[in-house]
Amino acid sequence: MVKLTCLVRRRAGMSPQEFHDYWRHHHGPLVVSTRSGSHVLRYEQHHRPLSDYGPRDDDGYDGVTVQWFASMDEYRAHMAEEDFAQVWADLPKFLDTERLAFVVTEEPVVILDGPTS
Repeated sequence: MVKLTCLVRRRAGMSPQEFHDYWRHHHGPLVVSTRSGSHVLRYEQHHRPLSDYGPRDDDGYDGVTVQWFASMDEYRAHMAEEDFAQVWADLPKFLDTERLAFVVTEEPVVILDGPTS
């Protein structure tokens, strides 16, 4: 199992509400509707709460996305699909792609899993 984790920021000029609505109601459904998305076992969107934004709502990240793949081969196959370009082309419509941060990781090493007593 491998996971693609992305820290996301909305594009300039987009309000937090507009960003979260687009990500949830347009981009998410786009991903799962594609052949590229068929390689994803699980797709998570972790939205920053609107109540967390202050007067300077451009500070920090707006959310985290996590996509799970059975293997690195499946991750690469996801990107190799022809319609991956359609998903990639959607990103600048709502993300600051210059500040997109991502990492692909393997199964976690669990250090602590609940109370020890």
